Amino acid sequence: MGTHSVAVLVTVVFSVVGVVGDYFLKLASASERPLRTGVFYVGFALYASTAFGWVFVMRHLRLATISVLYSVSMVLLLTAIGVVLFRESLNYLELVGIVLAVISLTLLMRFA
Repeated sequence: MGTHSVAVLVTVVFSVVGVVGDYFLKLASASERPLRTGVFYVGFALYASTAFGWVFVMRHLRLATISVLYSVSMVLLLTAIGVVLFRESLNYLELVGIVLAVISLTLLMRFA
């Protein structure tokens, strides 16, 4: 596996870490004092932990490529977290929007 492939994999993994961080921040947001909860600090730590890896990724991929990979991953993963864990519903137009967003990001990736 070359450094380019490793960088792509690291980008997707960091998307997952970011979504897990978002999950904890969403839990913290339900508190009266969200910035004083343990789950806030877990979410914060998860975000901060990715900084070291982003430096590696940015050495091996163009920023445009990183942004598209990260965006597609985040759209799909955050939607899944919202629907599955927080029981948020999606209406028809939101589903169409997500599909169009993924298509547009995929097209961008093709030219990035």
